[in-house]
Amino acid sequence: MTSAEVRIVADDAGTGIDAVVLHPDGEGPDHPPRGGLVVIHEIWGLQEQTLAIARRFADDGFVVIVPDVLSRIGVDPIAGAELERLRFHATEEERIREQPRLRELFSSAFDPAYTAWAVEALRRTVDVLAAEPGVDGRIAVTGFCFGGGLAFQLAAADDRVRIALPFYGRGPDRETLARISVPVLAFYGGMDEPLMTDLPRLVADAESEGVAFEPVVYPGAQHAFFNDMNALVHDRDASRDAHRRLLAAIDAAF
Repeated sequence: MTSAEVRIVADDAGTGIDAVVLHPDGEGPDHPPRGGLVVIHEIWGLQEQTLAIARRFADDGFVVIVPDVLSRIGVDPIAGAELERLRFHATEEERIREQPRLRELFSSAFDPAYTAWAVEALRRTVDVLAAEPGVDGRIAVTGFCFGGGLAFQLAAADDRVRIALPFYGRGPDRETLARISVPVLAFYGGMDEPLMTDLPRLVADAESEGVAFEPVVYPGAQHAFFNDMNALVHDRDASRDAHRRLLAAIDAAF
C-alpha cells in the first residue's frame, strides 16, 4: 500500500498546479526510498490510469510525484476522459462534430510557450522530490505520450534528473537533445508509425551530440501499449518487459 497527498506546486511566477505525491509503504529512516520519480501523464490529462501506474512505482519503492500539467488549458481529468472517449470509442459523427475542439486543445498543449511553462512547472516537482527525506538526489523522470515528450524536455532543462525514461514520447529537436547529459532509455511500439518514422533521426542526433540514448522497440506493439486501461492498445508482454527494464535502468543510474 502507498500513501498519497495532493500538493500545490508553484512555478517561478507563482502559478500553482496540482501534483499528487505518493510514498512507498513502510518508508522511514530504516527503510529509505529507492529514489524519486516524476511521472507525467498522457495527452488526456491526469487520469486514474496514470495514478495507477504511479502507485505501482511507489510500491516499487519510489517517492513519486504526478503533476497535473494540462488542467491549465482545460484538459482536466473529466474533460480528458471525454476526449479519450471521443478518440477511441465515439461514432464518426461525434468525431467530426468535436474536431474543432480537439484541434484547439491539442494545439495549445504543444504550443512552444506552453511547453516552456510546463517544463518550468515540472522543475518545481523536482524541487519537491529533492526535498524528500531519503531521496538524496536520486531523481528520475518518466512519462507517456505527451508526457514522454516532456520527459525529454525536463531532462534537458534540469541536471538534477539522473535518467529519463520516456514512453512513446515525441523526440526533441537536436538543440534540446544536446542539452541532455544523462542516460535516456526510451520505449516505443513498433506499430507506432509516426514515432518509428522519426526514430532514425533521433538516434542520429543523439549519436552526433554524444547523448546516451537507448531506444527499446517492441515490434508488434501499438502507441500507448503501457496503458492497461485501454484494451485496444495495451500489450501485456511489452509492458512487463518495459517495467522490468525501467527499474533496472533507474537502479543503474542511481
